[in-house]
Amino acid sequence: MDFGLSEEQKLIVETTRAFVENELYPHEREVERTGVLRRELIEEIKAKAIEAGLYAANMPTEVGGAGLDTVTWLLYEKELGRANYALHWTCVARPSNILLAGSPEQREKYLFPCIRGEKWDCLAMTEPGAGSDLRGMKATAVQDGDDWVLNGTKHFISHADLADFAIVFMASGEEESSRGKRKKITAFFVDKGTKGFTVRDGYRNVSHRGYTNAILEFDDCRLPGAQVLGEVHKGFDVANSWLGATRLQVGATCLGRAERALGHAVEYAAQRQQFGQQIGKFQGVSFKLADMATELKAADLMVFEAGWKYDQGTVTDQDMAMAKLKATEMLAFVADEAIQIHGGMGLMDDLPLERIWRDARVERIWEGTSEIQRHIISRALLRPFGG
Repeated sequence: MDFGLSEEQKLIVETTRAFVENELYPHEREVERTGVLRRELIEEIKAKAIEAGLYAANMPTEVGGAGLDTVTWLLYEKELGRANYALHWTCVARPSNILLAGSPEQREKYLFPCIRGEKWDCLAMTEPGAGSDLRGMKATAVQDGDDWVLNGTKHFISHADLADFAIVFMASGEEESSRGKRKKITAFFVDKGTKGFTVRDGYRNVSHRGYTNAILEFDDCRLPGAQVLGEVHKGFDVANSWLGATRLQVGATCLGRAERALGHAVEYAAQRQQFGQQIGKFQGVSFKLADMATELKAADLMVFEAGWKYDQGTVTDQDMAMAKLKATEMLAFVADEAIQIHGGMGLMDDLPLERIWRDARVERIWEGTSEIQRHIISRALLRPFGG
């Protein structure tokens, strides 16, 4: 097995890291202290990202993206993950891969403008009563002739305030299954400004300041049939086909933040003097560094092995669940230990550690909680035995 990087991959890592350090790091303190990502700043950084070839780099070359394979894409995400989440996700946008499932007409209207940086998309699945259990959603889409009428509420919808349109998943009927009736799901494109579609401010979040969430309300929102994404009642299949790798993306960004935290901890342990010597010479500190580095290495290998298997067409849900679980829980451990090594300074906002520590908390919740990942893993282990 070859764990080395190609020259192209090295160049992408170097280019992305330089962009993050030069264009994103300088604005972190402003975003963290105000909780606001100014539109002027977004446009300024976006223009530079487009010029550098980093914008929409997750997309295939045939639609105007960089055409990165999964491993290279994860290397790119890892470098972006070092910075404040709002800065790298909004200003260096990666449109949702689910847009590739659209018809030729839908690609022209939604996909290509997102790749060019003219529009933003957002995904709306979660509801107040339906998080991990998406089949439990209560928001509905009812067919009325050639139209669909949407009613209900979505919440925790990331950057919906900025988005020009939402990709919305609605319960569109019921079907019998081995466990009784279950919801059929259909996905829709809903443009901002559509009658009956309202975007309200969401909740204040301890993690990822500047990266907003919103509440979407649908009140007899009428859409033509042309706004259906994929097939009617097949929205769950669309989501599973195009969104699986997002768990690897979460894992990769966690790796970047963990590397940054570990780097600060190692430097501080080598410089800080107590009791006449560097604190890194005390086993109470040096063993922490060893454990942090080992956990980071393990998570790194799991994320990139899953990425490699994704490209080979052999990845399983278990692989992606393990990678996401390990990387997110590793980040929480590394961030906490980095603060402990710094003592009181670790909690001051002069350093990025308290931000990384706060931001780490949400990673074990979104894109599938740690409990859901453990469920996926244990189910795969027990399935051969009828479990």
